[in-house]
Amino acid sequence: MIIDAHQHVWDREKAAYDWLGPHLAPIDRTFSFEESRDALRRAGITASVLVQAADNDEDTDLMLETAERCPEVVGVVAYVPLADPSRAAERLAELRRSKVVVGVRNLIHDLPDPDWLLRPDVYRGLTAVQRAGLAFDLVSVLPRHLEHATTIARRHPGLRIVVDHLSKPPIGGDDREPWWTLIEEAARNPLVYAKISGLYGTVGGPDAWTVDGIRPFFHRALEVFGPDRLMYGGDWPVSITAGGYDRVWAALSELIGELSPDERAAILSDTAYAFYRLDDRRLAAASAAAAASPSAE
Repeated sequence: MIIDAHQHVWDREKAAYDWLGPHLAPIDRTFSFEESRDALRRAGITASVLVQAADNDEDTDLMLETAERCPEVVGVVAYVPLADPSRAAERLAELRRSKVVVGVRNLIHDLPDPDWLLRPDVYRGLTAVQRAGLAFDLVSVLPRHLEHATTIARRHPGLRIVVDHLSKPPIGGDDREPWWTLIEEAARNPLVYAKISGLYGTVGGPDAWTVDGIRPFFHRALEVFGPDRLMYGGDWPVSITAGGYDRVWAALSELIGELSPDERAAILSDTAYAFYRLDDRRLAAASAAAAASPSAE
């Protein structure tokens, strides 16, 4: 089984996605899970975790509707308003009625305050997430964001945290710092994990990235986290802007394919299963759906 631990859907008619626009023309439209199926089948993906793409309840409701319709969806990382702890607790109580909800995320990289996660109200919101037994996806695009992985892990010692997209390492750049050091500091906490996803490069545009450009950052992540705290994510449909799901899968599977069978299994399924505490019945349903579906040509 292969689990894609980072996939999106969005519907411009059902939810607001303020970050989309003409500058992202290839993905500035509605994307349903069904549209991704052929690419997932070509890659041999059995199951997916959907991750929030907007800071509103409507986006979460769309993911839950998708999970009801599509057995391949085995987890949903939802939005709750962390800066409104009372409402966050209420929404978490609602969401926890569904076994498919496995985590929480906010689009902190779109906020003007890079220290938003350190606010007292957000602290209380993250405490509510921890009490609910859910994981926290950390959107990290600035060095300051990555520093916060260490801080919030210390402040919330029982909270499982995953750094999305390896915190966007400087692929294609001349200087690996401060990412090289900060990712090691984050990995010192055993409850901090990371996703091998969204590694499209930061220099030269999304089409300029190569497997060799990714390789040193991939191996750095392996060095500091180990395969048992790394998980694969295809980042569809954002990956369309980087050449498409097939190109992204080919690059990452080449790197992962250089590892031992146990290491490959960890990154491609076991870590996501354990970190998100995925439901066995949903995984069985996803496997049955994959077995019943014709392979994509």
